[in-house]
Amino acid sequence: MSDLKFTGFGGITLAADSFGDEDAPAVLLLHAGTHTRAMWTDVAEELARAGRRVINLDQRGHGESERPADGRYDFDAYVADLRMVLGAMASRPVIVAASVSGWVALAALEEDGANLATGLVVVDALPLDDASIATLTARIEAQSGQAADRLDWDPAFLKDMDLDLVRAHVMRAAPTLKLPLLFIRGAESKFTTHGAAEKFVDLLPDNEFVEIEGAGHMVAADRPEEFNGALLDFLERRVPRVTPEFRTGSDARTLRDALGCFATGVTIVTTYDGDGNPVGLTANSFTSVSLDPPLLLVCIANGASSLPALRDNEYFAVNVLQIGQQPASDRFARRGEDRFGETPWTHGEFGSPVLTGSLTSFECKRHEMHDGGDHVILVGQVLKAQFEPRRDPLLYFRGKYRRLHFT
Repeated sequence: MSDLKFTGFGGITLAADSFGDEDAPAVLLLHAGTHTRAMWTDVAEELARAGRRVINLDQRGHGESERPADGRYDFDAYVADLRMVLGAMASRPVIVAASVSGWVALAALEEDGANLATGLVVVDALPLDDASIATLTARIEAQSGQAADRLDWDPAFLKDMDLDLVRAHVMRAAPTLKLPLLFIRGAESKFTTHGAAEKFVDLLPDNEFVEIEGAGHMVAADRPEEFNGALLDFLERRVPRVTPEFRTGSDARTLRDALGCFATGVTIVTTYDGDGNPVGLTANSFTSVSLDPPLLLVCIANGASSLPALRDNEYFAVNVLQIGQQPASDRFARRGEDRFGETPWTHGEFGSPVLTGSLTSFECKRHEMHDGGDHVILVGQVLKAQFEPRRDPLLYFRGKYRRLHFT
């Protein structure tokens, strides 16, 4: 087991444990509200023994994850956290989510879920009918007065959970799910009935419904062997441990994962917009093209906010990053950041922003621009290149930053 950290919505730090071989198919465990990742430890160990890579996450305000200074515990904040965690993982996991986290996962996977995960297992989640809402509301009211210093979760999170808004969001998201789903319920649960749970599951495409006899609301704790058996059976049938394969017509994320097996450097492409403001973005689809004439290319996503400026301005720079510039890479990859305000840079000789301290900086004039599907291929003629031979490159492989390993 090893410790991991993720960045969530608003920059908060989320803590996690990892189990198993990091190259094995991934499973992301999300605990119930008012619990921590400790509730999943036995399950995580069982999944690792069964050949899965397991990430066991503490949600915001729970366990070792940060309690947000702005007090944001609303449903949308949890949804945004999960989407950021999924975006940071090296491969798409099966999500196993308990109680409130099941709703969070359903909302996070709305519409584009197949690009973020390979399956969803919802455990002990209430079906959000009127009776379940009333039961949960009473439970929240009973728990919300507890003293925060005696708990390993922040009771303030209960106050921001508007269950009517949650229900509207989940009911909208449920029919759009494009993943295999397993809904597990304890047959003796007093929070809801079999009929209400079955009615809710029927809203979900490609679903399976399992009730475990003799288990109450905390089914994994009440009947661990039966729970683990149902979970592993679903995983082996629906998300088997086989070598992933992409063919034309498969989902794009599988191709993205395959392409991610090619290790690259990391660059930041910079230019000025029409108002003279520096703009830029992180890109790792970069290569040399020709020595005579001196040409290189970089691929820019059609939806990149910097693309209009790169179309309008014929001069740009490609800054190849060294290992100390990982924070800059993250900053230029996120929207809404003051990218240049916290990154050292200077005005280049040929009219483009150049990042100070880069491994290499290429100042270029646009040579050609081509359509490349969902990207634009920008070919530049190199006017000037300067480099620092004593630094090591920042590398990117299978969705993670890497460093050179010398043998």
